[in-house]
Amino acid sequence: MPFVVRDDNGRIVEVHARASASAREEVAAGDPELRRFLDGLDGPNDGGGGRNLQNVLAQSDLDLIRVLEDLITVLIDKRIIVLTDLPPAAQEKLAHRYRLRSRLADLQGIVVESEEVLLP
Repeated sequence: MPFVVRDDNGRIVEVHARASASAREEVAAGDPELRRFLDGLDGPNDGGGGRNLQNVLAQSDLDLIRVLEDLITVLIDKRIIVLTDLPPAAQEKLAHRYRLRSRLADLQGIVVESEEVLLP
């Protein structure tokens, strides 16, 4: 079970896996107050917007997907792997993303400085 640290108002401000000098109070993993604290965690670069942990993880997943896509592209460009080495479903997904990126590149002429696409 996790151990928590509370502020002067009694709100949870830290969660630890083990008891420590500051985290002595043990709470149940399903404790509603603990869940609210975890759901309210702000992510890096959040700017205080209050995104919950699930949103932070979802954005992290999207960022990591882009890293993996770039990695696969580098491996293909360096001829370390061939697109056909990948399973058919992966080939289709990558081909689809390449087509989408190509379309976006074609739109570069109508992209303004704020990186918003101008629509008719």
